[in-house]
Amino acid sequence: MKNSALSQENPKNYRVAVIPARGGSQRIPRKNIRFLDGKPLIAYSIETAIASGLFDRVIVSTDDIEIAEVARKFGAETPFFRPADLADHMTGTTPVMQHALRHLIDEGKIPDQACLIYATCPMLTPEDLQQGLVQLNQNTAFCFSATTFAFPIQRALHLKENGELAPMFPEHIGKRSQDLVEAIHDAGQFYWASTQDWFDEEIFGPKSKPLLLPRHRIQDLDTEEDWLRLTQIMKLKNMS
Repeated sequence: MKNSALSQENPKNYRVAVIPARGGSQRIPRKNIRFLDGKPLIAYSIETAIASGLFDRVIVSTDDIEIAEVARKFGAETPFFRPADLADHMTGTTPVMQHALRHLIDEGKIPDQACLIYATCPMLTPEDLQQGLVQLNQNTAFCFSATTFAFPIQRALHLKENGELAPMFPEHIGKRSQDLVEAIHDAGQFYWASTQDWFDEEIFGPKSKPLLLPRHRIQDLDTEEDWLRLTQIMKLKNMS
């Protein structure tokens, strides 16, 4: 979507971070403000964004009053509340970011670049965000965090409807790991782009590049088992 407002003159290198944090987390209730190692989960993302020194504003996009209060306590802004139709479990990353950017466009102070940071990545570092920006500035539409699969996906198995075991890619099942192309996946931590590209490009399109992070710093947070594993990782991290 081309927007004439984006052509307005703005301060050079004006950047914002947007952290989405809806209140209705289903599998781990109140996940975004649940305490992890002494502070709410979202606090880690806010503090990492601030510590990176990259952002003029760190904004939390939420539909929840309590999350907004916690976000402000740790240094973020909450200049708007996200509407209900953008706060359900079916809403993707891009429309949430576009909603936040439209609010900034309406304010008249439009960022050159914007980074969406998930509220669920306590192992993200300021250096990761800094490296992502460097990579974005190398003629890239999006730079996003990624990591490698721990096992060759070409040798994956699945169960058919009748219960029989079968390879997903029969042509690769007998090949050695070192003969297969290493696959990567979205690490679900951050997504850098210009404001214009948040409207015009796809996150995982041909103009995008991943910033590869080590697997030991990547942890999904969808289940209580995931939360337990993350808790154990944080304890080990503090002991080192």
